[in-house]
Amino acid sequence: MTSNTAIRLTSRQRLGRGIAHTAAGPVDIARGTVGVTAQSVAATISGLRQQYRKSQLRRELTAAQEAVARELAAAQEVVAALPQVISEARAPRRRPRPVVVGLAAVAVLGAGAIAFSLIRRSRKPEQSTLPPSVQVDPQP
Repeated sequence: MTSNTAIRLTSRQRLGRGIAHTAAGPVDIARGTVGVTAQSVAATISGLRQQYRKSQLRRELTAAQEAVARELAAAQEVVAALPQVISEARAPRRRPRPVVVGLAAVAVLGAGAIAFSLIRRSRKPEQSTLPPSVQVDPQP
């Protein structure tokens, strides 16, 4: 039985077969050489691409480290200023003196008493100085 299936050779196999069969394979030698060269170029490009990605990653990592360092420095400044801010917040506020508060209370109460008496007087009918025109005491 013979097999009619064509086996595809790799570039390396083709080069080896071409060198082994020099009379039959100058074309195989050329194709093998071109294939090995193409694979070498592809591997080199792939390696360069990986190095470029690593260098980009290094740059990004360096930038991220610098950003973290700046944020950490800012946080340290805030933490360093925190005791002063807390002490300012806890500082006793100046309260009004009791004498001033007492005088204000007396003034408000006095004004209220005067207003009350004025309102009260305005609601009472004024008594006439004339004698009444009608007898007040009934006669039996």
